[in-house]
Amino acid sequence: MGSVAEGPDVPPAVRAQILATEHWSLLATRSMTWSEVMSRISILLTIESASLVVVGLTVQVAGFGHAFHVLAVGLSAAMLVLGTLTGIRVANVMTDDESMVIGMNRLRAAYVDLDPGVAPYLVTGITDDLIGVRRTYGMTRTRGPSHFIGSTGLFMIAVNAIVAGVFGALVTDACGANGFLTAVVGGVCLVAYAAAFLTMTLRDYRRATGRNPPAFPS
Repeated sequence: MGSVAEGPDVPPAVRAQILATEHWSLLATRSMTWSEVMSRISILLTIESASLVVVGLTVQVAGFGHAFHVLAVGLSAAMLVLGTLTGIRVANVMTDDESMVIGMNRLRAAYVDLDPGVAPYLVTGITDDLIGVRRTYGMTRTRGPSHFIGSTGLFMIAVNAIVAGVFGALVTDACGANGFLTAVVGGVCLVAYAAAFLTMTLRDYRRATGRNPPAFPS
C-alpha cells in the first residue's frame, strides 16, 4: 500500500485536519446526491401511480375504446421517457458513488499511515482497489448476488422495463392484434429494454472505473 507524501514541516495534526475536511466533504456530497436521486424516484413513482388512476377513471367513463387507447399509449410513452431519464441519473450516481467510496478509502489509507494503530478498528476499506471498495460497501461481510438484485439501479431497470412492456402491448393492441401477439410483443419489449439498459449501464461503469487505476492497492 502507498503512503502519504511527506510535505515540509507539516505537523501530523494539520494533516489529519486536512484529510478530515476532505472526508466530510465527500460524505456531504454523497448524502446530498442520494437524497436528490431518491426524491426523483419518489416523484416518478407518484406520477406513474397518478397515471394509473387517470387511466382507471377513463375506463369507468368511456370504457376500453379509442379514448382509452390514446390516453394509455400517451401516458405510458411519457412514463417510459421519464423513467429512462431517471434510470440514467441513477446509473450515473452509482458510478459517482463508487468514486466517492474510492476517495474515502484513500483518506482512510492516509489515516492509517498517520497512525497505524487505528487499522484494526476500521470496518471499511483502506485500499482503493476492488477489494477495498467491496469491503467498504459490504462492511463486515462479502457482497453477494442479493446486493445486486436489491440495488436501486436494478429496481429502476425493472420498473422501466415493465413500463416498456406495457407500452409495447398497448401499441400492439391498438393496432388490432390478438391477445397472444399482444402478450408476446409486450414480453419482448420488456426483456429487450432491460437487456439494453443493463448492457449500457455496465459498459459505462467499466469505462468510468477503468480510467482510474488504484493508487493504494491491497
